[in-house]
Amino acid sequence: MWSTSTNAQNKENDSNKTATLGMTSAISTAFPKPVDIAKTLELTEALKPFDLFETEQELNHRLVILGKLYSLVKQWIKDTSIAKNIPESVAENVGGKIYTFGSYRLGVHNKGADIDALCVAPRHIFREDFFSSFYELLKQQEEVTDLRSVEEAFVPVMKMNFDGIEIDMLFARLDLKEIPDTMDLQDDLLLKKLDQKCVRSLNGCRVTDEILRLVPNIENFRLTLRAIKFWAKRHGIYSNVLGYLGGVSWAMLVARTCQLYPNAAPATLVHKFFLVFSQWKWPQPVLLKQPSSVNLGFTVWDPRVNVQDRYHLMPIITPAYPQQNSTFNVSASTRSIMVEEFKSGLQTTEEIMISKEPWEKLFEPPQFFLKYRHFIVLLVSANTAEDHLEWYGLVESKVRLLIGNLERNQYITLAHINPESFSVLESQKESNQHCVMWFIGLEFAKSEHLNIDLTYDIQTFIETVNKHALNINMFKEGMKLEARSVRRRQLVQYLSPSLIKRERKSSLTNKSGSNNGESKKRPSDQGTQEGENKKTRLSSEINSTYDDSSNTSGTLQCNDDSNSNISLNDIVNPTENISSTPPSHATTTAQSTQEAVCT
Repeated sequence: MWSTSTNAQNKENDSNKTATLGMTSAISTAFPKPVDIAKTLELTEALKPFDLFETEQELNHRLVILGKLYSLVKQWIKDTSIAKNIPESVAENVGGKIYTFGSYRLGVHNKGADIDALCVAPRHIFREDFFSSFYELLKQQEEVTDLRSVEEAFVPVMKMNFDGIEIDMLFARLDLKEIPDTMDLQDDLLLKKLDQKCVRSLNGCRVTDEILRLVPNIENFRLTLRAIKFWAKRHGIYSNVLGYLGGVSWAMLVARTCQLYPNAAPATLVHKFFLVFSQWKWPQPVLLKQPSSVNLGFTVWDPRVNVQDRYHLMPIITPAYPQQNSTFNVSASTRSIMVEEFKSGLQTTEEIMISKEPWEKLFEPPQFFLKYRHFIVLLVSANTAEDHLEWYGLVESKVRLLIGNLERNQYITLAHINPESFSVLESQKESNQHCVMWFIGLEFAKSEHLNIDLTYDIQTFIETVNKHALNINMFKEGMKLEARSVRRRQLVQYLSPSLIKRERKSSLTNKSGSNNGESKKRPSDQGTQEGENKKTRLSSEINSTYDDSSNTSGTLQCNDDSNSNISLNDIVNPTENISSTPPSHATTTAQSTQEAVCT
């Protein structure tokens, strides 16, 4: 928490050192005024109702769990060493350690959040041991449930629920005989002779620790990051896999803001965050420090050398060797969406800082389903919960390919994937079926009588997902991926009435607020009684909110595409109910894509 004692400490720091944190000198080294401290306290109070802060008891529970996990790792490494003919007296001292990274290590995890952990072992312990004998050891623990390993992943991981806390555990083997308890992973030479998977596994811890080293005030950084992460989640732009930013990317943007305003209070930092990144000249990279000159043979992000790096749209570069772009999934659409959110956040925080709005205004979610007239709905279904979890994860990792296909269509100006997945309505769910949906909002170029055929774009995506599932032997009977195109008025078939009602209410509240103080009136309103017309207008807006038959795109802030069509050859009924029997996988892509578009 920001405090005056921290302020006093900061004042004692060398001003020259403070001014040169990061790649450039600070924009301002001004210390907070009383109003900034008051706004910071207001921000903290505004975040409390959302359960973002854990109690002391909950924090201690996490420490107990990590202690138990550490004991298991030490015992496993000792037993495995003895099994490999290492004398017991030596095996007792070869060590092994658990490190944490991500939001927990940064100190910004929410209630119930998972823990990212890394198991580091000496050179005679291999990844195969971790995913075999350690996996079996965990299976024997009463506290461990939902244990699963993903050994072939880009970063191999073991997932589990340990006494109520989700843990994602990585493994790295160092080229050392022993792993002392005091081991610091920041030494670049530790990466010598390691394979790529070990380097990637170590990178999470190395990057997290480096971020904490590079911010001028850790407590200010933490509160600011909590607010920004929560804002990003509420506004649907928090998902690395879907092409937005993940936790480490948001942490680096906040850290850069802290470097530019090293003495500012968190409330000011939140405002400056939006000021800086609403004006950032992408694809200019965000860097927290000068890239390391170490060369151990690993590929680093460098557009001067690597041609593919020149095409990254929103590069945010990790500060630890080997430097990587943490946002390579970002597309033209997702960048456009995030930049607009930065601009909107700047406008909101400017009003907050002059007390025209409360902090709660910043965390109000946008009306995604009111913004667009046309949507693609992706339905991911499987017969069992276990199969669905696997299938869901695979499809989620490929959705950005569909966004890329859609972006290349000359008539589509924006493809907006909502990171939140929705359950199928109970009334339309098939028996014994597990199914969720993603929604992609489409924005078209303005054109009269536009006719668009998305058959190829969607068919290519479904073929890619199905082929990948078959190649990795994950495909099981009952796994289905469908794509349907619907208009806004048809959303009532897919979404709960409460969600639709909530968006309507929020939209009407925002419109009412934006009209306060305005003297302009429509000609039809002049000379009428204000009270009666308010009722009439509100009633009309509620009835028309989810009816796109009229040309009202201006009030919905989307392109005028009421004359646009998305078509297919041999098109199916676009209003086909979601509970209809989906196409079988014997005719996967052709039939699936025929449900993917509407007229």
